[in-house]
Amino acid sequence: MSNDTKRALRTALQTLLGVAVALPLIVDASGIPETATGVAGALAVAGGLSRVMALPAVQALMPSWLRTDAPE
Repeated sequence: MSNDTKRALRTALQTLLGVAVALPLIVDASGIPETATGVAGALAVAGGLSRVMALPAVQALMPSWLRTDAPE
């Protein structure tokens, strides 16, 4: 599997987890101003996960199909 495919899978996983965390806020919200906090929460979680998943210690714990090759 190419690194591009692995990165795409990781991004999809991170975004899915971010949306899952923010889903209660999104469902409870009734208008655009209220959903802005839900979207911000989802983006914050996805961004945080991407930083954590880039750590070498976390890379070692991930299945091989999610690991990215070390830069040369």
